[in-house]
Amino acid sequence: MTRAEITKFLGELLVNTRFAGAGKHWASEVSLDPWTANGKRVDYMQFSPADQMSISGIEKGIFTCYEIKSCKEDVYSGNGLNFLGEKNYIVTTMECYKDILPDFRSGKFARHMHEQFPESSNYFGVMVAIPYWAEATDEFENPTPIDGTTERWKLAVALSCREGPRRRSMTELLFCMLRSGH
Repeated sequence: MTRAEITKFLGELLVNTRFAGAGKHWASEVSLDPWTANGKRVDYMQFSPADQMSISGIEKGIFTCYEIKSCKEDVYSGNGLNFLGEKNYIVTTMECYKDILPDFRSGKFARHMHEQFPESSNYFGVMVAIPYWAEATDEFENPTPIDGTTERWKLAVALSCREGPRRRSMTELLFCMLRSGH
């Protein structure tokens, strides 16, 4: 598959597995600070309120940002590792995860993030596409090639994300999600 096909596959898989159903609040291609030199775009942003029945439940909600990366070159392309939520994930293939894992361990990825995306949070994890019947540990040893059929795949957390602080207001992020049109 081409990079564009993998990106499309991962985006569809994320929508189908994480955003489907009632009570899911999300948007794609969320622009922040548009028309400025500091403009940025988040591939997918999700808002998860603690509950939908009270003001305090909504105000306790968290934002999760997802950046789709088809390969290691895409990770280091300089485009979009905009981690602006309390939780943030790179959504990728197992092959890409295996390629960038040494960079996580050596600190190369952290240096890249600090230099290229200084506003991004250090609180992020990695989700990988694996066959629906598979376990992430087995796929790490012997990755199944992506076939483009999202119905037979799921996303597994390969690197957990701890919840961290958010620097942007809830009102701003909800407005940006609304403005994106989905």
